[in-house]
Amino acid sequence: MAERTISGQRISIAVERAMDEAVTERFWRLYLETFAPMAVVAVARQVLHREEFVEEMADPRVMKYVARDDAGEVVGLTTLTRDLETVPWISPQYFAARYPEHAARDAVFYLGFTLVTPDQRRSRVFQSMIEEVIEHVRDARGVCGWDVCAYNERVLGFSTMITALLHHHADCTVEAVDTQLYSAVEMHGPRLT
Repeated sequence: MAERTISGQRISIAVERAMDEAVTERFWRLYLETFAPMAVVAVARQVLHREEFVEEMADPRVMKYVARDDAGEVVGLTTLTRDLETVPWISPQYFAARYPEHAARDAVFYLGFTLVTPDQRRSRVFQSMIEEVIEHVRDARGVCGWDVCAYNERVLGFSTMITALLHHHADCTVEAVDTQLYSAVEMHGPRLT
């Protein structure tokens, strides 16, 4: 467990493999509050269904970096896995083929999502959880993938911020490995001649 002082309060960050029902429910509400607005700004589905979320919280293959305040209340959550089969929207085979040495050492990770309670969003809780993930992957000499939709990158600069943290804490190479281009056509009738 890591402890940090953030905005004058002590925050502990511990890796948990499975969450109890009450904590899962608290995070489910926070997850919806955080990600539901993405339904109208991103083409790809950004929000897990409740069953998927509950399953992920109970799955011991998914590391849950849980941030708690002095009173023991949960204030943040980041998910990380080295079992890429737990991430339904990516191809584990892609990572195994691209990083065979890392795959052979079980050192390929995927960063799922990070969320922080509204009262902590201007604090360093988000950054602190990501730094814990960086330390874990760095110590494994691993590879870690993540995805950020264009809206979150354009408006919030998530990938840019994560890249800056990575370079601050590790000797590393960060590169975009794939993009998905979504297109739409609006038909107005037959072609005018």
